[in-house]
Amino acid sequence: MTPPLAVVDLGRRPYAPVLELQRALCRARGEGLIDQDILLLVEHDPVMTLGRSTRISSLPIPPNELPAHGVEVFEIERGGDVTFHGPGQLVGYPIVDLQQLTPDLHWYLRELEGGLIDALATMGIAGQRSAGQTGVWVGPRKIASIGVHVKKWITFHGFALNVTTDLEYFDLIVPCGIEGVEMTSVLRETEGDGRSREESPELWDRARNAAVTAMAARFGREVTPRTLGEVAGNIPDALGVLSG
Repeated sequence: MTPPLAVVDLGRRPYAPVLELQRALCRARGEGLIDQDILLLVEHDPVMTLGRSTRISSLPIPPNELPAHGVEVFEIERGGDVTFHGPGQLVGYPIVDLQQLTPDLHWYLRELEGGLIDALATMGIAGQRSAGQTGVWVGPRKIASIGVHVKKWITFHGFALNVTTDLEYFDLIVPCGIEGVEMTSVLRETEGDGRSREESPELWDRARNAAVTAMAARFGREVTPRTLGEVAGNIPDALGVLSG
């Protein structure tokens, strides 16, 4: 019997403890201490993350000056260039064993893209890929970013779908290193610029549920909601990063 996909909703959290949580769960999954794949869902406080391919040209504002604009900055191990995470953005961190799926990183990236495209379709948004670039677009506008890392075929980091995100934060950087890219969101594509998140409270739940359903289908898993304690109760360093 195929183990279910344990979906753990962390709510809104700062970036640093969730990064350490991912690392701890990745180690535990690789060591066999966790016997099922996990999808962490989180909404971050404002933060810029610098992937391994970040270029100086992607940072018009030096990293040490970004905190003055209300965002933290982290250099991390995922692939890709600089991106933004913040309120109104659905971030998903799959901790999955690719050896039980397909041990191919390119396949995995395309499945993440496909899952987001499937999810957007249920909301009436025609998401699509862009040749040679990772992520999901709506026409020329980018709506979701993807950046991953793999250790012993266990994945972490993941995807970020702009739902009701304040897109002005992206003006502080060159998102994903793509000059001239226009960022968009589920809110903008469905409601235009005339409504706020507070005026569309159901949109977050719709996007969350659509993304979970689509990702589980892509991985061939049944969805099982879990608390962090239920999936990592025997992993002290996983629980400690959020409670400490």
